[in-house]
Amino acid sequence: MTEQRDDERGAGGVRGGGQDVGESRRRGASAEEARACEELVTTARRTVSDGLVVGTSGNVSVRVGDTVLVTPSGVPYDRLEPDDVTGVDLDGRQVLGTLAPTSELPMHLAVYRTTGARAVVHTHAVHATAVSTLVSELPLIHYMAAALGGAVRVAPYATYGTGELAENMLRALADRSGCLLQNHGTITHGTSLDQAYDRTAQLEWMCRLWLTAASVPGLSPSLLSGEQLAEAQEQLRGYGQRR
Repeated sequence: MTEQRDDERGAGGVRGGGQDVGESRRRGASAEEARACEELVTTARRTVSDGLVVGTSGNVSVRVGDTVLVTPSGVPYDRLEPDDVTGVDLDGRQVLGTLAPTSELPMHLAVYRTTGARAVVHTHAVHATAVSTLVSELPLIHYMAAALGGAVRVAPYATYGTGELAENMLRALADRSGCLLQNHGTITHGTSLDQAYDRTAQLEWMCRLWLTAASVPGLSPSLLSGEQLAEAQEQLRGYGQRR
């Protein structure tokens, strides 16, 4: 988002923008944080190139120890550099960088405080946002819903950047790694930036699939049952290469 709010506290009491922290509290990035900043910028740019974000309408973060590295407020990703990344602690106090963090910082911190996530991706992807205006849960159109923990819920609408939105999101994320935000977009988390990004891309694809199938006149798409989804979830546990 392009607007930075410094008068609201999100879930857990974070003040938007970290503007209550003096320059003396900031420090240089460690080698691990510097590498993570580069990966974060690559992921942020990928959300634009893959059509998941337009302008500054999304944000990405990654956790390194007790520091959350996050994209800054109002900086287009095609101009974003690793040095522009902002770092905050889990209470939202800014410890790295000079730019204000994203106004959606309360959502990111709420995820890190309540899950084992190491990365979070938030977008305003078109098809997913469209679906968020139509249903309270994405219909089970494809077994890849199992990769997000089950049927994808829609968090009720609340103003962006607020604690209310973060709380609504947490309820929708219970036992899930992704959800839709009503009239807003998507949020997913994972153990790495790649995993969080892939979950976002899969969620947008499933929303596009359902909208496409549901738009055929006179026909309704077949949906999976809970039992079929559970079977797929079990299959996915053994998916991929073992190293």
